[in-house]
Amino acid sequence: MTNEIEYEVDNLYNNIKNIVEQSRNKVYKKINTEMINLHWNIGRIIVEKQKGNDKAKYGDYLIEETSKKLTNMYGKGFSVQNLRRMRQFYMYFPIRSTISSELSISHYYELIRIKEENKRNFYMQECISSNWDVKELQRQRTTLLYERIATLKDKSKILELSNSYGIYENKDIIKDPFVLEFLDIKENTNYLESDLEKNILEHLKEFLLELGKGFTYVGNQVRITIDTEHFYPDLVFYNRILKCFVIIDLKIGKVTHKDIGQMQMYVNYYDRNIKTESENRTIGILLSTDKNETIVKYTLPEDNNTIFSSEFRLTIPSERELIDVIENEKKNIEIIK
Repeated sequence: MTNEIEYEVDNLYNNIKNIVEQSRNKVYKKINTEMINLHWNIGRIIVEKQKGNDKAKYGDYLIEETSKKLTNMYGKGFSVQNLRRMRQFYMYFPIRSTISSELSISHYYELIRIKEENKRNFYMQECISSNWDVKELQRQRTTLLYERIATLKDKSKILELSNSYGIYENKDIIKDPFVLEFLDIKENTNYLESDLEKNILEHLKEFLLELGKGFTYVGNQVRITIDTEHFYPDLVFYNRILKCFVIIDLKIGKVTHKDIGQMQMYVNYYDRNIKTESENRTIGILLSTDKNETIVKYTLPEDNNTIFSSEFRLTIPSERELIDVIENEKKNIEIIK
């Protein structure tokens, strides 16, 4: 009898909880839509009022005086800075139908900091499809996600990034470098590969976001048995877009030809024993502090598209450092081609 009552209580609780959550979501969406409408319309009115007058001083005076009156009436939400942001919001998104209610006004104020339209569209689409909050958007911008993905894209395909994060082939999921600043490991400390793996598992949500679109976690140290020997790949994921397993081995120091050979064995094993006929070939990623590109180049066949070597960073490099890494990577790709 007690179990039946507990079951009914849990059932009633879950039903009410679902109703409350649905109602809250509806209210949030309604408020969010109205906030976007408010800021967009204020921006529109400011732009229209300033049209036809080329004097910057006039525009500044108009906003400053209007801000004073609105602040006296409604509070600090109508500061000069905020009114200018509303104007910029409208100028970057002048067509109301292109604004998604799935994003908040805070998302859009982060997006309008990006001057390049293609890049801005890319981050906007990623926010929607990957369900980023504003903090994650800021992080991905800081770590130059757009540039890191574009590194391994053909020049003719880079524009696709502005419409959607195009994953069409294996190399499209590779970033270089991967930025793992969310781990509780300092760059210049002594740590083992096992420490790195443990830390990644403790921050699995953040690691999945850094890996990118379509990844689901399968397991760590998943045993592979060949004859009487056992082998343990560090991390195994599945990418539902490419429909394939992705094996990641973590390395501190330079990648060696032995590391590459071991990864080749893991990939072959999964292809021959784990994946189904409807799934695509397994991808292997050697994630290291030194990808040793020359060794990788001469160890793997020229038409390799299943095993990749990429570096990781434990701190967010400066924008200049990241750009230098990306430019060097582009040069290396051209040389290899």
